[in-house]
Amino acid sequence: MKIEEIKKVLSEFTLFRDLNDYELTKVTDIAIVREWKKHSHVFLQGDPLENVYFIKSGKVKIYKSDISGKEQLVNVMKKGEMFPHVGFFRKGDYPAYAEILEPSTLIAIPILKFESVLIENPELCIKVFRVLGEKIVDLQNRLEEQILNNTYEQIIKLLIRLAQKYGKKLEDSTILLKAEFTNKDLANMIGTTRETISRTLTKMKKEELIEVDDEGNMMLDIDILMEEIHLI
Repeated sequence: MKIEEIKKVLSEFTLFRDLNDYELTKVTDIAIVREWKKHSHVFLQGDPLENVYFIKSGKVKIYKSDISGKEQLVNVMKKGEMFPHVGFFRKGDYPAYAEILEPSTLIAIPILKFESVLIENPELCIKVFRVLGEKIVDLQNRLEEQILNNTYEQIIKLLIRLAQKYGKKLEDSTILLKAEFTNKDLANMIGTTRETISRTLTKMKKEELIEVDDEGNMMLDIDILMEEIHLI
């Protein structure tokens, strides 16, 4: 991939959205592009934290595993997203596994080199901190959901978040959320059981809060789900 193409791809990421051409060139100069095959791992939980990755194409699953081997799905990342968010300004190891779900092209930014670029360009550093601050607020909101909301509310808010992030708006203003996540995946995202997710989704279908087609795709209305939360 040519330098100008890498620069164009990186400019579309939230982290680099406010950079001028000079600042973006500094970042592009240290970028590494690599193709990844399905089911390969970008890194393993506990590996030395060396790079932050930006997805040009493909899909990556981020998950954790405890000492008994139980898997907890953290997120599924797609084109236009970066991982791990804790990468910059942190020493230590990768906090989770990153598995390729479909053939992907990733742009890696070595952390040590990036930190050197930031030291040389203070204005760039301020812009990066601003965007990372937005990520911290999002993570804080998700943590508050788990602490303050019951399981039913957490499931509704999870569906809303997934619809906003991965859904496709239809002509009737509902959102199509394709069946990319199993009930086990949804359960792992909020720390509940697959059975609880299954029961809750069945209840929501009966109450016409969501629709599910034969392929498992969901059609939902965010406004209706928000009203349901407020009625609880």
